[in-house]
Amino acid sequence: MSRRSPLWWDTAGPTTAYDGELPPAVDVAIVGGGLTGLWSAYYLLEHQPDLSVLVLETEHVGFGASGRNGGWVSALWPVSPEVVAQRHGRPAALDLMAALRETVDEVGARCAAEGIDAGFVKGGTLAMVRSAAHERRARAEVAHSATWGLGTVWLDAAEARRRLAAVDVRGATFNPNCARVHPRRLVDGLARVVADRGALIREARRVSGIERGIVTLDDGQRIGARHVLRATEAWTSQVTGHERDIAPVYSLMVATEPLDEERWASVGLAAREVFTDHGHVVIYGQRTVDDRIAFGGRGAPYHFASRIRPDYDHERRVFRDLTRVLHAMLPQLSDVEVTHTWGGPLGIARDWHPSVGYEDGMGWAGGYVGDGVAATNLAGRTLADLTLGRRSPLTGLPWVGHRSPAWEPEPLRWLGINAGLRLAHLADREERRTGSPARLGRLLGRLTGGH
Repeated sequence: MSRRSPLWWDTAGPTTAYDGELPPAVDVAIVGGGLTGLWSAYYLLEHQPDLSVLVLETEHVGFGASGRNGGWVSALWPVSPEVVAQRHGRPAALDLMAALRETVDEVGARCAAEGIDAGFVKGGTLAMVRSAAHERRARAEVAHSATWGLGTVWLDAAEARRRLAAVDVRGATFNPNCARVHPRRLVDGLARVVADRGALIREARRVSGIERGIVTLDDGQRIGARHVLRATEAWTSQVTGHERDIAPVYSLMVATEPLDEERWASVGLAAREVFTDHGHVVIYGQRTVDDRIAFGGRGAPYHFASRIRPDYDHERRVFRDLTRVLHAMLPQLSDVEVTHTWGGPLGIARDWHPSVGYEDGMGWAGGYVGDGVAATNLAGRTLADLTLGRRSPLTGLPWVGHRSPAWEPEPLRWLGINAGLRLAHLADREERRTGSPARLGRLLGRLTGGH
């Protein structure tokens, strides 16, 4: 029977509990003990070591997406460069794409410099092509990449199979700008460094109110702060006044038992590439630091009124579907035991556009649409500069100050998001049946704003 806790939590090694008294006032109060909050604290203290910084977390550091995700440190962005360029111009879009590529290396460099043993390996992203419809989208992606300098290239079938021995392979796309990590080791290591630099991290402290200059806890305690930074991602939907800013959408994962060398020789991923395919339903996988396959995907339902509950982390139907898809892609794993099943919510803004900003003592970042492991680092560096009033190339990037429209009120939000999830499944089913790009795919693109 598989464990219902994230693989990353069970294989993180010793963890630290952060407890203690709360100060009446600090220079910077950060709400959220995930990667956004911790990277913000890290760079704030790098620039100004004498700052008093407090990180408040309802559960434990890395409890949310930061400690549950697929472990891709990628330059992926949920909004196309064309959408960014329409509003800000082509040079600004190019600057953002370049900053994302640089951020992948920044995460690796900081792990090395700070002794964070997160298993960072920059092996790139492999997206398998397993149908004619996949191939049409994949070749269009390569052509699109060339116009923006994104680095995606086409691999023929032999090279694709050499890297990942999947079935029905017609080719693949490859992008070098992605690394694999163990997410919980990354967040735990970063928390240790931040605490060593003098920040106060306090777990099991639920924040009930965020306003300019004041953070209020559930027990009524009020903490004064010159700067308040909100780093709550999917849980932003639970913050008073921000209920429609972010939709929490669930992504679920499974992990296999460790594979021996003979089995890995039959699978591939020798360079620790992360992998996906060109289907409409998002899937993602990696070869873990302890030689398992961790494999995840979207497809779990959005829950009415943006509810977040522990039991939503476990959808047996989705776990069965993920296992089936993994075995269909890699049948040589069909007799390998699945040891862990887990999930959690990620944050999606109405226009699929991540944002970071700071105004009048209040800062925020989030809406990463599942591409946040690298984006949190870029957000942390940017929030540190904005908070300290430092003008830098980061503070001029086009996501700074972006304001997404609010999500529709219920029941429209529930109907729309779940209709999009259903359309993605139906589009993949249509393509398997017809062998051609799905007409439903165009409808899905309109529903999601073309992102």
